[in-house]
Amino acid sequence: MLELKPLSMQAVPSALSKAERYRLLNEPAQAESICLDILGAVPRHQQATVMLLLTQADQFEKDPRRFQDAMETVAGLENAYERTYYTGMLWERRARARFDQGGYGSNAIVHEWYLEAMRWFEKAEAIRPAGNDDSLLRWNTVARFLNRHPDSRQAASADGYEPQLLE
Repeated sequence: MLELKPLSMQAVPSALSKAERYRLLNEPAQAESICLDILGAVPRHQQATVMLLLTQADQFEKDPRRFQDAMETVAGLENAYERTYYTGMLWERRARARFDQGGYGSNAIVHEWYLEAMRWFEKAEAIRPAGNDDSLLRWNTVARFLNRHPDSRQAASADGYEPQLLE
């Protein structure tokens, strides 16, 4: 096993900028690696933790198992509002990835996962800092999706249908 080279403390701001750039270039694995290096140098670095969970969420469509990784990462956020908000965002991103994949039973799964995201956004709304309406914006985005896709509600409420949860 190769031993990783540690990042210096002075390099953290630049590395965080690089991680954001890689994420914007749709290179989440590169961004994730940089975030892990930052967290190796500063274990509870909150910006790196947020960037890490976002890069993990960027990978949900290709690897649905990354959801569990992201849920473990979100637990490292120190602020209760951020933990709650980003948990909702992870459920939303998981639902979107499953919607994009399609397949048998996906409408009901997507619907349930979006409802879970909305529940988290409502919890975040209740504890949000003054002037921060991000949780409302996310809740509205999910509501608009569900309004545009009424077929997911019908599938989720069909008698006798039991969604298959993918983990």
